[in-house]
Amino acid sequence: VLMPLYFPRSIGEERAAILQLPSSGIGGANGEPIYPDRQIRIIDNPQHHHEDDSSVIDLSSQLEADSVFSQMQGDLDQQRLLGERPVPTVDPFLAREIHNKERYERLLRRAKTEDLSEVSGIGCLYQSGVDRFGRPVVVFVGKWFRFKDINLDKALLYLIFLLDPLVKGDYVIAYFHTLTSSANYPSFAWLREVYNILPYKYKKNLKAFYVVHPTIWTKMMTWWFTTFMAPAIKQKVHSLSGVEYLYTAMSPSQLEIPAFITEYDMTINGIRYFQPGSAT
Repeated sequence: VLMPLYFPRSIGEERAAILQLPSSGIGGANGEPIYPDRQIRIIDNPQHHHEDDSSVIDLSSQLEADSVFSQMQGDLDQQRLLGERPVPTVDPFLAREIHNKERYERLLRRAKTEDLSEVSGIGCLYQSGVDRFGRPVVVFVGKWFRFKDINLDKALLYLIFLLDPLVKGDYVIAYFHTLTSSANYPSFAWLREVYNILPYKYKKNLKAFYVVHPTIWTKMMTWWFTTFMAPAIKQKVHSLSGVEYLYTAMSPSQLEIPAFITEYDMTINGIRYFQPGSAT
């Protein structure tokens, strides 16, 4: 009975079969059954016209809008099973600041507990009174700092040990380049490392950095360092050709320096070559 419906053998059987088939059709374009209640109804976007259908849609821009979806993460299913929370992404600059802060705090703890007499006994770095504004004066004697012979790790710890209590407020540094040689010059890599480790308060509260008895090399290196590595202190660096020029900023009684510095100063500048005026 069904065979003539699907495989008519003549024109007559085909016409007879048509009369027995549903008039509304038996399926889609490919003969598949169609159930209206199961169809997915997709309507046109009411905000766009039909002529816009041919336009190219940039799917990448839509995907990038969801930052969580577009970022690479671990196995989320495993994290759920283990009760782990996804690790939030951190801004690289903020991560570096956090790393430097934690590193400085570790160095500060070491500076307060370790024996630093090996460096402090050299006498190249110490506090010498205050300036005319009551700010602590830190003296650095370049000739007594032998870069290749000193323990740089302990030198950094001693620097932190000495300056950390002082940099909570304003302070100044007086660097004496008197009679130094290449053995006393630190490398730029070490200077940059120290500068990056020290927190912002070191740069912010430094009000003046005096370079006494500078040379052409000192001026060139100071300009290069403050321009490309430490621009925050560029305007705070002052080169002075003689010790007495410091007396504008501080009283002679507040400045304790080795005898060889004053002797060299008198040799090249004479005696009483400068009369300090009002404090600046």
